[in-house]
Amino acid sequence: MSNKTLTVESELKFSNPALSQNITTFGDHALRLSIALILLWIGAMKFSAYEAGAIEGLISSSPLTSWLYNVFSLQGASNFIGAFEIATAIAIILSPINRLIGIIGSLGAIATFAVTSSLLFTAPVWEATLGGFPALNVVPGQFLVKDIVLLAASVTLLGKALKAK
Repeated sequence: MSNKTLTVESELKFSNPALSQNITTFGDHALRLSIALILLWIGAMKFSAYEAGAIEGLISSSPLTSWLYNVFSLQGASNFIGAFEIATAIAIILSPINRLIGIIGSLGAIATFAVTSSLLFTAPVWEATLGGFPALNVVPGQFLVKDIVLLAASVTLLGKALKAK
């Protein structure tokens, strides 16, 4: 073995600024469009009776969202949430066209995923048969935990929208 110390970069020769920039640009677009797709998809589902019933326990368990049932019917509350999610997705899609729309869309996504992440503290998500915390049950616990990553990705989108010219 040589006395020369090799760094990973010099050994693998992966220093390519153009490639790095292309991958970053692709990742930025993929991040934006994937969050928009998720919001469109789950937003559209909110207009079905199936989804309205499925989220009832989550919505009613949270002090941030339980008021919706005082204002709207079961389906009306679900429709309201769905319309907000779809509008947010459209704003995120349009963010390359208009910086302010991108900021608004990013803030909408942050609000959406902050509220759904908060359900980890208000909904029955800890699996009692496994001793409770930190064991998540499948539904809604494991279903909701992904929203932590979506929240972080939405914060990244906001940073990019604020930085846009």
